[in-house]
Amino acid sequence: MKPILEIKKLCKNFGGLEALRDITFEINKSEILGLIGPNSAGKTTLFNCVAGIEKPTDGEIIFSNSARSISIGGKKPEAVTALGIARTFQNIRLFDNLTVIDNVKIGRHCRTKSTFFGAVVRNRYQRAEEKAIIESANHFLDFVGLKGRGQEIASSMPYGDQRRLEVARALATEPHLLMLDEPAAGMNPQESRDLMDLIRHIRDKGITILLIEHDMKVVMGVCERVVVINHGEWLAEGEPQDVQNDPKVIEAYLGTGAADAA
Repeated sequence: MKPILEIKKLCKNFGGLEALRDITFEINKSEILGLIGPNSAGKTTLFNCVAGIEKPTDGEIIFSNSARSISIGGKKPEAVTALGIARTFQNIRLFDNLTVIDNVKIGRHCRTKSTFFGAVVRNRYQRAEEKAIIESANHFLDFVGLKGRGQEIASSMPYGDQRRLEVARALATEPHLLMLDEPAAGMNPQESRDLMDLIRHIRDKGITILLIEHDMKVVMGVCERVVVINHGEWLAEGEPQDVQNDPKVIEAYLGTGAADAA
């Protein structure tokens, strides 16, 4: 089976700073892959390159959705989203003053077809599509465990629920690949366990997941493979248990105590 995402010798420079250097790995369809490493290792920079926020300096990013394979390095974020890649952020980025359901509807609008004229005159097609958007948004809220909370203001929700809302908004774009940037950050143990169940549930729907996470209990609990990067370079790759016990990874990132506790 062809990988859904291929990272080939990816490089990203910021002036004289080399943030990524010849990173190469791939993600298989319907896989949960963890991307780990120390702070400033280049993990979020890699996410930004895939999502179209940053343009790679060199290398290739090949995305294969159900229709075709295409090089996406340098494409704009809206084009990447339209192809079927969605992401969340390390720091939650919701529309705080909007309702929960409106946040999800915003994600859904990348799949709408109504014209500007239709939106102005609110013709029959536009009204039917808006109804479908609301139904879809409620479906995704139910899916992530926020059923019946659509009219709450996003900023009023507890932290863990805001994380779930961000996932719901990303799912509303109908991704083939979902990239989660430290989704367990700031969560208590029960919220982390619930998050792991949600991640598995998303994968069971056929969505591939690329996960940045520092909580090794989450990584060990849900990831089928792990890629480790350090100082912008590939360091190790394999099944979670093998990576956890890799001397190079322990030295560069986990430390003996953290590896034993994970």
